[in-house]
Amino acid sequence: MKLFNLFMQELAVDLGTANTLIMQDDKVVVDEPSIVAINKKTGEIIAVGNKAMQMHEKTHDNIDTIRPLKDGVIADFQAAESMIQGMINMIGNKRRFFTHLRMVICIPSGITEVEKRAVFDSADHVDSKETYLIHEPMAAALGIGLDVEEPIGNMVIDIGGGTTEIAVIALSGIVCDQSIRVAGDEFTEDIIDYIRREHNMLIGERTAEKIKLNVGAATKNLTNPPEPYAVNGRDLMTGIPRQIIIRYEETAEALDKSIMKIEEAVLKALEITPPELSADIYRTGLYLTGGGALLKGLDKRLSIKTKLPVLVADDPLRAVVRGTGIALKNTDRFSFLIDRKSL
Repeated sequence: MKLFNLFMQELAVDLGTANTLIMQDDKVVVDEPSIVAINKKTGEIIAVGNKAMQMHEKTHDNIDTIRPLKDGVIADFQAAESMIQGMINMIGNKRRFFTHLRMVICIPSGITEVEKRAVFDSADHVDSKETYLIHEPMAAALGIGLDVEEPIGNMVIDIGGGTTEIAVIALSGIVCDQSIRVAGDEFTEDIIDYIRREHNMLIGERTAEKIKLNVGAATKNLTNPPEPYAVNGRDLMTGIPRQIIIRYEETAEALDKSIMKIEEAVLKALEITPPELSADIYRTGLYLTGGGALLKGLDKRLSIKTKLPVLVADDPLRAVVRGTGIALKNTDRFSFLIDRKSL
């Protein structure tokens, strides 16, 4: 068996709408934006990940930047394959020595059978011999150190790039869940719309992302407010580039409606939770993971709304890939992993 392991490469893949992370041997070896740059004339891939992100919204007619995933699922099949292959190649030259590739890939809990099959097909095209799927909330729960096999209810809220996954987990399964397509991408759009409306200025996706990271907030009452942030864009009246200063109160106003949708989904998930598990959640609180968990004041706002303690995971961005890595090491033990035979 040890000899066989020499010819095996095991990868845990968090295939996200905004970022893709790959873990190998308990280390995150790839952490790149989920984007590819393609030459329109020849159809060849020019860049993947960070290099492609640097080109995003700055390309000429012959180059196209594509984000292959939308709302947590594969929207462009060929681009997704090219992106996965490109990111596996980033790991190094180890691949050529291995004959057996084994992968565990993360998927949203609200995914359809057709969308699951698309993920399996993409894995087949990068020559994966064994592929398993794991639902994001389950991976997040494992990644933050919860014992998912115990008869104790835990609620995990994973706010990613394309979807927000809310799930109550007990006995190695998802008891009830809510999956809504309001997450990081929607927040970015809200900021672009707000600046167009309030400041008469047009900004791109990358600038909106930077605003979100620097002064993104879920509430106007922060104890440690961030410094105001300078934003450059194009004036809609004159067409000339200019600069404005954005404060965190403005982003809180811009994101308010989207965060209200997340609050409603959390309340709905709590509403359909069996009473015994509700009793457990009252004791354990809610766990917040994913990139959206980094939004300043979101934990306080959810805590006020639900009247329950809200705990933000350590390194929430990597909680899902860490959990996927744990599942990869224990594929025989965890019954909640989906393989091709389960479809």
